Amino acid sequence: MAPTNNKYGTIYLIPTTLGGVDPMQVLPSSVKSIIETTDHYIVENEKSARRFIKGICPEKQQSELQVQVLNKYTEAGDIPGFLSPCLDGLDIGVISEAGCPGIADPGAEIAALAHEKGISVAPLTGPSSIFLALMASGMNGQCFAFNGYLPIDKAKRRHEIKKLERRSAELSQSQIFIETPYRNDQLLADLSSSLKSDTRICVACDITLPTEFIHTKTAEQWKENKESLHKRPCIFIIQSR
Repeated sequence: MAPTNNKYGTIYLIPTTLGGVDPMQVLPSSVKSIIETTDHYIVENEKSARRFIKGICPEKQQSELQVQVLNKYTEAGDIPGFLSPCLDGLDIGVISEAGCPGIADPGAEIAALAHEKGISVAPLTGPSSIFLALMASGMNGQCFAFNGYLPIDKAKRRHEIKKLERRSAELSQSQIFIETPYRNDQLLADLSSSLKSDTRICVACDITLPTEFIHTKTAEQWKENKESLHKRPCIFIIQSR
């Protein structure tokens, strides 16, 4: 890694809310301070990022913001140029669609590239649905793995669920994953029917929102679930006994 160059700007990893709440209810004042003095941004979604910035600093002129979009459609060859303002001594803010940049998020590419170029990377404090769910789950917070999305195909998904259960038993490891919100109810049904009856499942839904729902039960107990998870952002965690 190249040594940090003090003449460069800093990459600030700026967390956002996990849903429609007042940003200052879940974010520290340091986030507002950075946004007040930063005009260059790399974001996952420009529309929501601009709305977030306006919510934090309504007096900030949107026309002065320089915004680059980093998502699955971004050409790899374009990404190095996103850091040009830092090389000129200007700070850049990285904003995810929700939660913390770099955690299950393309912002990690920017952090990696910044380290290669000797640019300082400063993470700011804010909500991560993955870590908040683990904190509340009662499961192993010293040994855990985030697995992203499970397969869509039902047979492959069932196979992956059983594999994660075995890994959890072997390593005493919490296994964390997510699903497209409109498939949440089906995934919970698949977990309940595929896992051993005493394997624990945590469902953490709408974290930090007024409708927050976080419960840990056995697979057998979840078979009686009456809570609708449809189109609600969820984190799922399992741990085998």
